[in-house]
Amino acid sequence: MSKVPVELKYTDTHEWTRIEGDGSVAVGITDHAQEALGDIVFLELPEIGRKLAAKESCAVVESVKAASDVYAPFAGEVIAVNQAVIDTPESVNADAYAAWLFKLRPTDTGMATLLDAVAYQSAIAEE
Repeated sequence: MSKVPVELKYTDTHEWTRIEGDGSVAVGITDHAQEALGDIVFLELPEIGRKLAAKESCAVVESVKAASDVYAPFAGEVIAVNQAVIDTPESVNADAYAAWLFKLRPTDTGMATLLDAVAYQSAIAEE
C-alpha cells in the first residue's frame, strides 16, 4: 500500500504539495504515482519564472513503462526546480515525498481545493 503522509495535501492527478517556511509550495508526485510508473528514468521540469494556471500540464515524468504529465496543483509562478531529481530521477522511486520536483509561489487560493490524506487515500483505493 502506498504511503500518504498526513501533513501534505494532494491532487486527484497524484501530485503532493507542502507549504514551505517562506510561503512557497513544494510539488512532487505521490508514492502511488511512482509505484504505478515504475522505474523513473527522466524528468522534464518547468522553467523558473514560468507562470502556471491551475491544472496546467507543466512537467513530464518518464519511466521505463510510460511518460506521464505532472500538473500544477493551483496557479502560481515556478520559483525553483530540484536539480538533484533531474540528475538522479530514480530518487523519486526511492522516496517520492523527499524528492520534490518544483516550487511554486501561489497566485491564487486554489489550495483549498486540494485533498487531505484521508480523501486522497480514498481516491486511490477506488482506482
